[in-house]
Order: sequence, then structure tokens, then C-alpha cells
Amino acid sequence: MAEALRRLLFLSTILLSFHVSAQTVLFGHAHNDYLNKPALFEALDAHLISVEADIHLMKGDLYVAHVRPLGRNKKRSLENLYLKPLFEHVQKNNGQVYSGYDGPFYLMIDFKGGSVEMLNRLVELLNKYKDMLTVIENGIKKQGAVTIFLSGSRPHNEVVNAEPKLCFLDGRPGDLDKQIPADLMPVTSDHYKNHLSWNGTGEMPEEEQLKLRKLVSKVHAEGKKLRLWASPDNPNAWKTFKNLGVDFINTDKPKKFDDFMSQTSQ
Repeated sequence: MAEALRRLLFLSTILLSFHVSAQTVLFGHAHNDYLNKPALFEALDAHLISVEADIHLMKGDLYVAHVRPLGRNKKRSLENLYLKPLFEHVQKNNGQVYSGYDGPFYLMIDFKGGSVEMLNRLVELLNKYKDMLTVIENGIKKQGAVTIFLSGSRPHNEVVNAEPKLCFLDGRPGDLDKQIPADLMPVTSDHYKNHLSWNGTGEMPEEEQLKLRKLVSKVHAEGKKLRLWASPDNPNAWKTFKNLGVDFINTDKPKKFDDFMSQTSQ
């Protein structure tokens, strides 16, 4: 009886640990995360589900910056800021980005001045870290710890026709109702002001709430996530977006987002 009780307590501890860990994952999107220090890890410390990196192709390699930099700095490469540290983090964490969370962590890569050459270089890099990635090969999806999707001026057709697929596409509302599967286009994104004018203070007007709910429902009906960029970035707005079903809540304040959202979810 004592041995059975010990086993039951051990199992309960494991289940409780999983429940608590899984709950800490917040559906926030770290916009231009690389502007914070240290890049990437502030977002991971805040338990966000998604981060963003803008990239430029310069002399055969990919560098992270919103505006094309004047010079190259290897410390600012996509590999050194994101891919390598994410891979090492996943390896040390039993194949997961967050302990007890078996869903994907999303890395959105925004192509600045995108080209087939840029995509080819990205795929070359991703092959080095394939073990942590969500991959579709021969029509079969293998979910990894990290799902990469491409936004900006990425070469759409080349991503669609790639074999295997190591990265996927960021969609737009105009892509809905076109039978594009969520595996290929897991996220639907758009500029906030294309849909709403609320500035994040007070209560969102009912007509705008209805409009956002309709968009959320349409995106979710296809099994996709919704992201609105350039949206109000304050606690009142975060709570409102969460209540209305926005999946990736844009923020430039990962720590404050974590502090507030963790408290409100208790």
C-alpha cells in the first residue's frame, strides 16, 4: 500500500508539473524581438509562443535587422541570433522549447527584399537544424519543437513547391477560403488598422468587437492562428485581444506582457 501511494504521489507530481508548465506558455508574439537584449531569450523567459526576425541577404548570408544594415556583423546573423541558440536550447530541454509544452514554438522570419536566393540560403541553414523543426516531407508532417513561417516578400511559389518543406507561409485574410491548408499556412496576419481603429484605451466598441470576432472565427475555421501587427501594445489591449481570441498578440514588451498576462490568468 505504501509503495502504491508513493507511485501515485510521484505520478501526481509529474502531472501537476506538466499542467503548470503548459499554462505558462503565453500566446504573445515578440515583434522585432532582436531589438531587445539578449535577443530571443527575453521572449523565451517571458514564455511567448512566437518571435519575429527580419532578415536581409548580404553577400551570401542572412543578417537580422529591420532596416538593411550598412555593414555585416556575424553576431547579428540569423544563425547566431536565432537558429543556433534555439537548437542548443531545445537539445538541453529534452527536445522542447518549453518544458511540459508539446506544441510548436513559432519563429516568424520576415523577408526584407526577399528573393529565391534568400530562400535558398535560408533552407541551407535550416537543414543544419532540421531535427528541431516542423517538416513536411513526401506529404507527411512531422511536428518539431520549432515551426518556422515566412512573411514579407518571400517567394511564395518556391515555398509551396519545396520538397521537403522546412518552413511555411504567413497568410493574409485574402488567402482565406482558398483551400490553403493550415500545415502550409499556419498563421494569418494583417495590419491592425486594416480592421480596427480602437486605440487600446477603455473598452473596445461593440461593433469593433464583433468585427474582430468574425475575423477570428474565419481564421480558426481553417485551423489557423491570427496575428495583427501594429496593434495597441498595453495591458488593457492585451487582455482584450486575448478575450476576443487573437492567437499571437503583438508586443514589444515581452517581460511586461508576461508579468501582466501571468497574473490575469491565475
